[in-house]
Amino acid sequence: MTATIGALGVVYGDIGTSPLYALKEAVKAAAHGGALTPEAILGVASLILWALILIISIKYAALIMRADNRGEGGIVALLALLSARNAQPGTWRAQLLIVGLIGAALLYGDGAITPAISVLSAIEGLKVDAPALTPLVVPLTIVILIGLFMMQKQGTGFIGKIFGPVMLGWFAILAALGIHGIVKAPAVLAALSPLYAFDFLIHQDFRVSFAILGAAFLAVTGGEAMYADMGHFGRNPIRLAWFAIALPALVLNYFGQAGLLITDMTAIDNPFYQLAPDWAQYPLIAMATLATVIASQAIISGVFSLTQQSIQLGFLPRMRITHTTSDSIGQIYVPLVNWLLAAATLGAVLGFGTSDALAGAYGIAVSLLMAITTLLAALVAIQWGYSPVIVIAVNGFFLVIDCIFFAANSTKLFEGGWFPLLLAGAVAFLMLTWRSGVKLVEGARGKLRQPEEDLIETAVDKCHARLSGTAVFLASAPNGVPLALTQFVKHNHCLHQRVVLVTVLIAEAPRIPEADRAEVIEVIPGITRVILHYGFMQYPTIYQGLVLACQQGKLSGIDLTDITYYIGRETIIPSEDIPGMWLWRENVFAFLQRNAERSAAFFGVPTKQVVEFGTEIEI
Repeated sequence: MTATIGALGVVYGDIGTSPLYALKEAVKAAAHGGALTPEAILGVASLILWALILIISIKYAALIMRADNRGEGGIVALLALLSARNAQPGTWRAQLLIVGLIGAALLYGDGAITPAISVLSAIEGLKVDAPALTPLVVPLTIVILIGLFMMQKQGTGFIGKIFGPVMLGWFAILAALGIHGIVKAPAVLAALSPLYAFDFLIHQDFRVSFAILGAAFLAVTGGEAMYADMGHFGRNPIRLAWFAIALPALVLNYFGQAGLLITDMTAIDNPFYQLAPDWAQYPLIAMATLATVIASQAIISGVFSLTQQSIQLGFLPRMRITHTTSDSIGQIYVPLVNWLLAAATLGAVLGFGTSDALAGAYGIAVSLLMAITTLLAALVAIQWGYSPVIVIAVNGFFLVIDCIFFAANSTKLFEGGWFPLLLAGAVAFLMLTWRSGVKLVEGARGKLRQPEEDLIETAVDKCHARLSGTAVFLASAPNGVPLALTQFVKHNHCLHQRVVLVTVLIAEAPRIPEADRAEVIEVIPGITRVILHYGFMQYPTIYQGLVLACQQGKLSGIDLTDITYYIGRETIIPSEDIPGMWLWRENVFAFLQRNAERSAAFFGVPTKQVVEFGTEIEI
């Protein structure tokens, strides 16, 4: 039950605040086709209900959540399951990697829009009871969002503990308000039939139908968190929270808003807040603001987690990652990502100004992400041995729905839909450039790297002296001689009595148990190779890995407080003469590489024990 309540705050924060704007936007879209009618209101309510059932309840909860990577979900987990990371260029798996990275990048676009539209729609409740306060909506939203992003550095554990209970209260309020609206117009329950949605759409002008579909899709944005956050709470608690609490409360509220509009169509400006009695307006605004802050925090933490996974798997350059004191939400803080996300979010609030305008920007990134997830999950199912006919029939059906919603949202491209796509495009470009650049650098390293046999010969015959103590050389590959060691011997003509070659390998599994962490290979007496294995959800720390190897008896005779770590620091030289990327992309990669977190800091190497060797690599 604790995990179920926790899932309400983290997983359903985003979709739980959708009633603030989703039905309002869909009904306004329906009204553009002419005068607003009860049939149109029932059609919109039916459409939202069946979108929640088909996309969230059946596709995500029943099907997509089966495609887990040892309990973890999300785009990165799917790419790992499909072994797309190490696919050969030109193969279909390599093409999947591009598609998957675009899907991951779309989450950054979503992450910039969600806090903006959520908090803005909550504060807009002030317009209902006090229209004179309208000029304060944007400034108040800016203040709240700045506070939220500034708080990330301190960790959000103290807030994380109240996420679940607060959202439980929020869903209770949604249900109560919805019941109040349904009692006013019980006829709204006729919208339970999917025929209302179907009949309404087919009798509209094509453009109006698409506008309604695009607006109604706002009701399911945030549902993708069910799959992305599966590893935090587990499949069953997330499903229980959805079917027992979130779904009933959302349906009641949407139907309550529809019931209110049937009896009072002037409430179209903000049917959510007008469901509440006058005395409850300000408490409701306060509660809605808190709920939207929670929804925003959940998406920010999700972006931090995605960034960490992408760095581990080599899709993004190393960045400084700080571990906060919290134990559930906001476990890590990525300063660069936090402030870039803050700039994009605040820019969205200032640039669009209202939740109505932001609704045009919202949905297009999420609908494309959902389509990509459906496609990758189908390939995983086929890889696991499910009947291709059944998989194509089932996933194909949901892919068609995803594509229809994406097409409907695409009509909002010039109304603001370009904004998250622009952000996602920039991130995807950086991911693909970094990935390609890393491969070029590794190829160049391979040509410079000496074979292991040369190291043995050097250690036995060519070293004029053996220095006392232990030296640890970081190696990017689990074979051959690290470039830093080659440089050391070249300039000093000697070796330490004890040499340890350390390589960190990130597996395509979320976590590697400590028993399998360290693999120790004795090359020759005095030279040992240590391979540290980590999962993509774990933080790779070399010092702690060596401590564990010593404790397990795999590495003996070493005092970790009295060793020197030798690390290569590479300078990338772009060149037109070497085949690879376009020169301008190589310059972008070189810029990213120069500004990436230093290897010693990223891998947790004790600062006072580090010596760096500079190497130039031409690509």
